[in-house]
Formats: sequence, structure tokens, C-alpha cells
Amino acid sequence: MDILKLSNEIIAGRRLTSGEDKSFFITADLEKLCVGADQIRRALCGDHVDLCSIINGRSGRCSENCKFCAQSAHNCTGINEYGFLDEEDILAECRHNAERGVHRFSIVTAGRTLSGSDFEKAVSAYKKMNDECDIELCGSHGFLTDEQFRRLREAGVKRYHCNIETSRRNFPNICTSHTFDDKIACIKRAQAAGLEVCSGGIIGMGETWEDRIDMADTLAGLGVRSVPINALMPIKGTPFDSLKRLSEDDILRTVAIFRYILPEANIRLAAGRDLMRDCGKQAFLSGADSTITGDMLTTSGNDISSDKTMLIDMGFSL
Repeated sequence: MDILKLSNEIIAGRRLTSGEDKSFFITADLEKLCVGADQIRRALCGDHVDLCSIINGRSGRCSENCKFCAQSAHNCTGINEYGFLDEEDILAECRHNAERGVHRFSIVTAGRTLSGSDFEKAVSAYKKMNDECDIELCGSHGFLTDEQFRRLREAGVKRYHCNIETSRRNFPNICTSHTFDDKIACIKRAQAAGLEVCSGGIIGMGETWEDRIDMADTLAGLGVRSVPINALMPIKGTPFDSLKRLSEDDILRTVAIFRYILPEANIRLAAGRDLMRDCGKQAFLSGADSTITGDMLTTSGNDISSDKTMLIDMGFSL
């Protein structure tokens, strides 16, 4: 496979389908693969970088048994646990990010879903942020109902986050308290309510390259336009705490493959940027055009000022 020829074909309108053999991505020359992915990104997405930040709105005691997660009640990680944050604390952090030029801000809550008084607190916080902050709002609250999605949209939320985590084949190796189909159904409910969807996953959880490709194919089939790629940072006390950390080459190859399969999506660097040199600088030349940033992130990442300086120096527009 001539990988640079393929990149030109994708720029011209070709789209890879889920039934196509993509095994050539696994053995393609990495430098050429990344050059081609960067060409696709520049041609179809331009040089604008999309920055988003999150706040952990409720921490710990999650009923789900995801093997990678510090917040699962099934894992003994010693994480700081707390209930839903005060609205003014959330608003202050949202203002902080908006004033520093971050494009999107999301409340993220641990748990299978968000309901009762906690959901009402979230809706109130979103309404206030929508009224007072010049920033796009996103949410990540597990498996919500159609009515809850409608209320989030009415409160000013534009995008909903629900990672599929991995491939359908590999999902039972990651979690058994909910299913891959639960994830797909949640994404479709959010889309039906008029919300954009942010969905990706985590690499480095023992999956194969075929699993990573299948994950990208699934996201393309769902029409997802924001795709966070997390590299596992093994957390002591989780079942994955002894897994070997990924190499930078593996992360770059994954980012590039996702760009070929999802040529018009925001490919968003998330957890694990510290596994790469210069906090992932090369990934922005290998297909990535978005990132999670922030001054108060609990996962690895650069602060807002450092990210903006790096990206502007690379020629990106903010």
C-alpha cells in the first residue's frame, strides 16, 4: 500500500469503510504514515486547534467495574471521594478556562448515571455557565435518558461525551457491569436529542492493533466528530496497574490511523501525553488537531499557557 497515495485519495473524497482490509496500517512506515495523516488533517480540518478542559464534578464510589478506572468502587486506589461540587466552584473554573481562551468546558461525573438532586445541580450549573461564560459546554454523566439529554441541551450543553473505550470484541475484557451496546445506545440517544458526541477510548489496555482499528471504524460509523485518544496511565490499585506503558511510536501510529479512518473528525489528545516527548508535540504533526488542556487536570497534560505557546509556535491557530 502506497500510504501517501492513500492520503491524497482521502483528501480527494475517498472514505475507508469498516469492511476494508486495513492491516497495512500496522506495518506501514511510521514516518510516512504520520506525514500522510498530517496532510489529511491540514487539508480537511485546517490549522485550528480545538482546546477543551474538564472538571471532575463528582468523584469516586462508581458502581461500574471498569478495570482502568481509579474511581470505580471495585478498585482500591485511595482516590479522593466527594459529592457533586458546589455550583460556584464549577462556575469559577469555567470562567478561568473561558478567560484563557479554552474553547470547551465539561463537567464529568463518576457513576453509571447522574440522577435526582445531582442531575438538577448539573442542569443549574450548565444554565449559569451558559449565561455567564463565553465557552462551549459539554457533559459526561453516564447513561442518561432521552428526557435528561433534552434538558441538558436546553440548559446550553452542545456536546456529550461517552467513550466506547475499545473494540466490541475487547470490551468484556475491560468492563462487565455494562456493555458495548449500552455505550452505543447512549451515543445514539444523545445524537437524537440534538447533541454532538465526543467519543473515543483508551489504548494500552492489552488490546490488539485490530481492536484499535475496529474502535475507529465503529466511531466513523456512528458519525462521531470529536474523538479523544487516551493512552493508559496505569493506576495503582486497578487491575491494570502492572500493564506496560505504551511507547511514543505506538501512540503516534494510533493517532495517524484514526486520522485516516476519521479524516474530518477532531482527533483529541487526552490522558497519556506525558508518555510522549514535549507533551505530545509530534502527535500534532501526525493527525491530531485537538487536546484536553487545563490548569487543574488530574490526568497528565500541559497547562493552558504552555499548550497555547507550543501550538502557536507550531503554526496552529487558536
